[in-house]
Amino acid sequence: MEQHELLRHAVRCFDKHRIRYFVTGAIAAIAYGEPRLTNDIDIVADIHDDDIPKLKSCYPEDEFYLEEDAARKAIRTQFQFNIIHPASGLKIDVMVSKGDEFDQSRFRRVRRLKPLEDTEVDFASPEDVILKKMAFYKEGQSGKHLRDIAGILKISGEIVDFSYIADWVKKLGLEEIWAVFPKERPR
Repeated sequence: MEQHELLRHAVRCFDKHRIRYFVTGAIAAIAYGEPRLTNDIDIVADIHDDDIPKLKSCYPEDEFYLEEDAARKAIRTQFQFNIIHPASGLKIDVMVSKGDEFDQSRFRRVRRLKPLEDTEVDFASPEDVILKKMAFYKEGQSGKHLRDIAGILKISGEIVDFSYIADWVKKLGLEEIWAVFPKERPR
């Protein structure tokens, strides 16, 4: 299985079972920015205990690894769980929505894109990808997050809402990181 096939499979499952989701992380950064390698697909989902059997139906045990107990614990703790395709080494990180003000905003701003010829996908907005990349950089100092932000601003800067980012930068305490990036649309 290739990464685009796993993405298609995930999106069709979430759509079929009407589980609200959006793709974020490196895949979203690539959609709005520059290509790079990644082995996982990050999905934020508004998921509940009664959705676990629905997910299990999409990911048969002979092909995928999805531990129900880990998924239920992730829902209780509003954390994350994995869906792994062992044959390819690819995985989906399903991050349970916290339902907080920021997640609510991110769900309202979802953009439906068509990254695959036959599949539309709900993506986090480029602004929300940038904000989360800054938060992850603040946590772990990994330069890949700053490179992803720079790529989004370079490729998609003309569609980025800089005032939205500025508002959330203050709320999330990311001013120091945002200070290194341009504050207006490229000309």
